[in-house]
Amino acid sequence: MRSRQKKRWFALVLLLLVLVLFYRSDWLGRLIYPIMYREEINQAASEAQLDPRLIAAVIRVETNYRPSAESYKGAVGMMQIMPPTAKSILQEREFEGLSLKDMEEPEVNIRVGTWYLSMLLKKHDQDVVKAVASYNAGPANVSDWLEKGIWDGTLQAVDQIPFGETSRYVRKVMYYYHKYQELYE
Repeated sequence: MRSRQKKRWFALVLLLLVLVLFYRSDWLGRLIYPIMYREEINQAASEAQLDPRLIAAVIRVETNYRPSAESYKGAVGMMQIMPPTAKSILQEREFEGLSLKDMEEPEVNIRVGTWYLSMLLKKHDQDVVKAVASYNAGPANVSDWLEKGIWDGTLQAVDQIPFGETSRYVRKVMYYYHKYQELYE
């Protein structure tokens, strides 16, 4: 008798837990898809007039918010900026006084990566998919694919991208971007 009562109690608790989780799905979603460094991301997004959720999605895919990340190709920081790209950006007036060493700081890395993403969005007439592909593969490669008709620039045709890494990257960033749009104001 005691065993049957324990099973019923356990089933009731489990049912209540499932109901609470579904009822508070935003809470659960934010737990599964957190955005770290929100203040830094929001500040950089405000300066560049970008959606902070897009920046968060790029960071999530690039490094999952690890500030000291460095790729095997030498890209640095949370937003994985290549040193030559960072050097070029750091020569801009708004980054005066900053050096490549400063790219290890989350705030600086986010500002520089956001500035670069903003530039790519302008280059591609605010087309997020093309800008994200450029962020990963480089703007010259994406322009070449578009000009030669190798890729039409849409998310639906992302499999046409010749670099498998870039194709997967675009899909992941867009997935997280949409998740963040659903979960965060």
